[in-house]
Order: sequence, then C-alpha cells, then structure tokens
Amino acid sequence: MPTERRPRGRPKGFDSDPTQVVNQSLDRAIDLLATLAASGAMTLSQLSVAMGQSSATLYRLLTTFQLREMVEVDPMTQAWSVGPATFRLGAAFLRRSDVVDRARPAMRRLMEETGETSNLGIERGHQVLFISQVETHESIRAFFPPGTLSPLHASGIGKALLAHLPQDRLARLLATGPLERFTGRTLTDPGTLMSELERIRTQGFAFDDEEKAEGMRCIAAPILNIHGEAVAGISISGPSNRISRERADLIGAIVREAAQDVSRRLGAPVSQ
Repeated sequence: MPTERRPRGRPKGFDSDPTQVVNQSLDRAIDLLATLAASGAMTLSQLSVAMGQSSATLYRLLTTFQLREMVEVDPMTQAWSVGPATFRLGAAFLRRSDVVDRARPAMRRLMEETGETSNLGIERGHQVLFISQVETHESIRAFFPPGTLSPLHASGIGKALLAHLPQDRLARLLATGPLERFTGRTLTDPGTLMSELERIRTQGFAFDDEEKAEGMRCIAAPILNIHGEAVAGISISGPSNRISRERADLIGAIVREAAQDVSRRLGAPVSQ
C-alpha cells in the first residue's frame, strides 16, 4: 500500500532557510505598508526619507497598492495611509481562531467590574501581539490598539504566557540575548524573571508593576486551549494610582476568573 505523501510548504530543491529565497521587491513593498501602518500617514517625500528609497520606486508601489485598496491618498495633503483592504487581511488573521469572539464577553465584564481597559493578546515572535481591546470610560486610560506589540518579559500578558511555556522553549527564548530594560522595574535578570514566572504559575495571574511604562500597571492571566496550552492572555491595564499594589490580589482574582471562563469556552480542562 503506497504511503500518503505529505504536502510541502515549499518547492522541491528550495533551501529551508527563508532568508535565502526572499523576493526583494515584495519585501520592499511589505516594508512600505509597515511604515505607513506605524506612522498613520506620510507624504511621498517623507516615505522616501524614512525608507531610504527613491520616490519613483515608492510611487510605483503605492499606486499598485492603491488599485487594490491597500493604501489611499488624501487629495488635500497628498499624504498616504493604509487602506481598507489591509483591515480585511488583518481580520482574516483574527478569524484563524475564535479566541477573540470567545473572549469578548469576558473582556466587557472585566472592564465593567474593574473600571479599567481590558486587553487580549497572543505571542508572536517573542512579543505580545494585542488583538482586541475593550476601553474603559475613564478619561485617563491605557491604550493598546490591535496590532500593538510589546515585549514578553515586560508586560502582564507576556509574563502570563511565559509562565506557561514548556521549560525547554522558555530556556531557548531567554538565551536569545539580554532582556531590554524599559524602566527601573523591568525584570532583566533571567534568574529574577524565572522566580517571577514561578510565582505567576502559583497564583494564576501576572502583575506588571510599571515594568514597561512608568505610571502604568497591568494584571493578566493566561487563556488555555483544549490541550491546556496557553494560547492567549487577557488583562486589565491602567494608571498606577487606580491599580494599586494593595488591590493587586483582588483584581488578579477577577482577571484569573475571566481567563478561566474563556478557557472553558475553548474546551480547556479548567476546574469550576
């Protein structure tokens, strides 16, 4: 009986290292979209300076993207920005998992119970990628729009996810290089971070004590899938004067319960 051939993700004969087969024109085009997404809007001359590319080259890319509604230009300011088609592509990424839909009710309750902004994030490339948010009604608030990236070791969701990584993968991640310091409270020593992760596993939630930004705190808990793996994190974040250390355990219990609720909706083996 012939064995079933597994489909391959690349043509036969191509090296497994993706950097060896990069299409430079396509790479430049993607870089253009990323620059526009990060800036909000830029003129052609500003893009040329920022990217170190000629205006003619960038204009050809922009007009091609414009035909596909990937970018659009303001006729008054002549500033280019990302278009509606980029949102549709991003929405397709979110549809890969129903964690966003399953988490929304819990996120709304979390915001209402704590009075703080609720966030949902996943791990992407050794960082936290924020994919959903329910904002508080307070005038002073934390803001992490979908698409924002934050380092794993200096965020509540990041530490909650790190705490549930297999030990071998965690060790490899910490061995990639020194941990960046953002404030005087950032955990940059691997030994100190490992002790913190053990505490997170015990108490069921993570506390970002102004480790990414002065004056801002975050409390997060992991969301598990049917296999008991941490596939996302849910959190609340806000100014330190409202999220005091004295309230950390109380808020942490609320966030942990919200994460367990979403985990159950995903089929995780979470006790009632």
